[in-house]
Amino acid sequence: MKILANDGISQSGVNALEKGGFEVLITHVAQEQLINYINEHKIDGLLVRSATKVGKDIIDACPSLRLIGRGGVGMDNIDVAHAKQKGLHVINTPGASSESVAELVFAHLYGGARFLYDANRNMPLEGDSRFKQLKKSYSAGKELRGKTLGVIGFGRIGRATAKIALGVGMKVLYFDPLFEKTDISLDFFDGQSISFRLQSMSKEEVLRSSDFITLHVPAQKDYVIGKPELESMKNGAAIINAARGGALDEVALIDAIESGKIAFAGLDVFESEPSPEIKILMNSNISLTPHIGAATNEAQNRIGAELAEQIISLLK
Repeated sequence: MKILANDGISQSGVNALEKGGFEVLITHVAQEQLINYINEHKIDGLLVRSATKVGKDIIDACPSLRLIGRGGVGMDNIDVAHAKQKGLHVINTPGASSESVAELVFAHLYGGARFLYDANRNMPLEGDSRFKQLKKSYSAGKELRGKTLGVIGFGRIGRATAKIALGVGMKVLYFDPLFEKTDISLDFFDGQSISFRLQSMSKEEVLRSSDFITLHVPAQKDYVIGKPELESMKNGAAIINAARGGALDEVALIDAIESGKIAFAGLDVFESEPSPEIKILMNSNISLTPHIGAATNEAQNRIGAELAEQIISLLK
């Protein structure tokens, strides 16, 4: 049986699948050529990340397909309902990248709190001629310890982010109607463990009370954070979106940053991805990464291994 990993897969995943008797193809096929390629090679399983779209057209036109796998959490680039209606297996790896995304959230938070994103832009240009002026410009940094982190969406990634926040010494508030109460356990290197019980609050209260907001929600039809929500946040607060483009109104965000309402933002995902708006890319108060939340060696190894395990279980 043949598996096409169109957006790539870790070597550990390839090895596990080959050991299980599968042929793994890792050639990236352009979206418009995908149907022909799948049919020509009689592909049994198609693995994607966020780049490849698997809609009704592919599902209907490729009778050899038995399985569609998403290396990651979100499934919005796959027509899951139609695939299941046609009898295909649809799998993902919801827990494999949680820690990697959570760490990226804090990379943006620390970078924003200490102006690292802006300093890294300006030091190569002016560090030799305006060192003292730059030092003064970046002298009003903030510590995260003692501040309040508001988490919108408290699934696996939201909880992983909360664990880092608690370890840093932050207070954590969260909003998620699916998880009224949540127990968080922090496990340390020496075997010690500390447990925290957190309770969901209203979104309005989380926004109003938090120094920093981080979004961890699936794809939405409407903005989770738009102009009214930004206006309800603390003056000088900050927001991170490493969830899905479209969860945050970027036009309202730019307005809030330019007015001074929001101090900074960190974006790993974008409304018009993969072509983010110039106003977002050029704003010196926004820390930017190109959708790399799960892009760590550790996460990709876990994703590959989990996909392989599920594929072998379902197709063998």
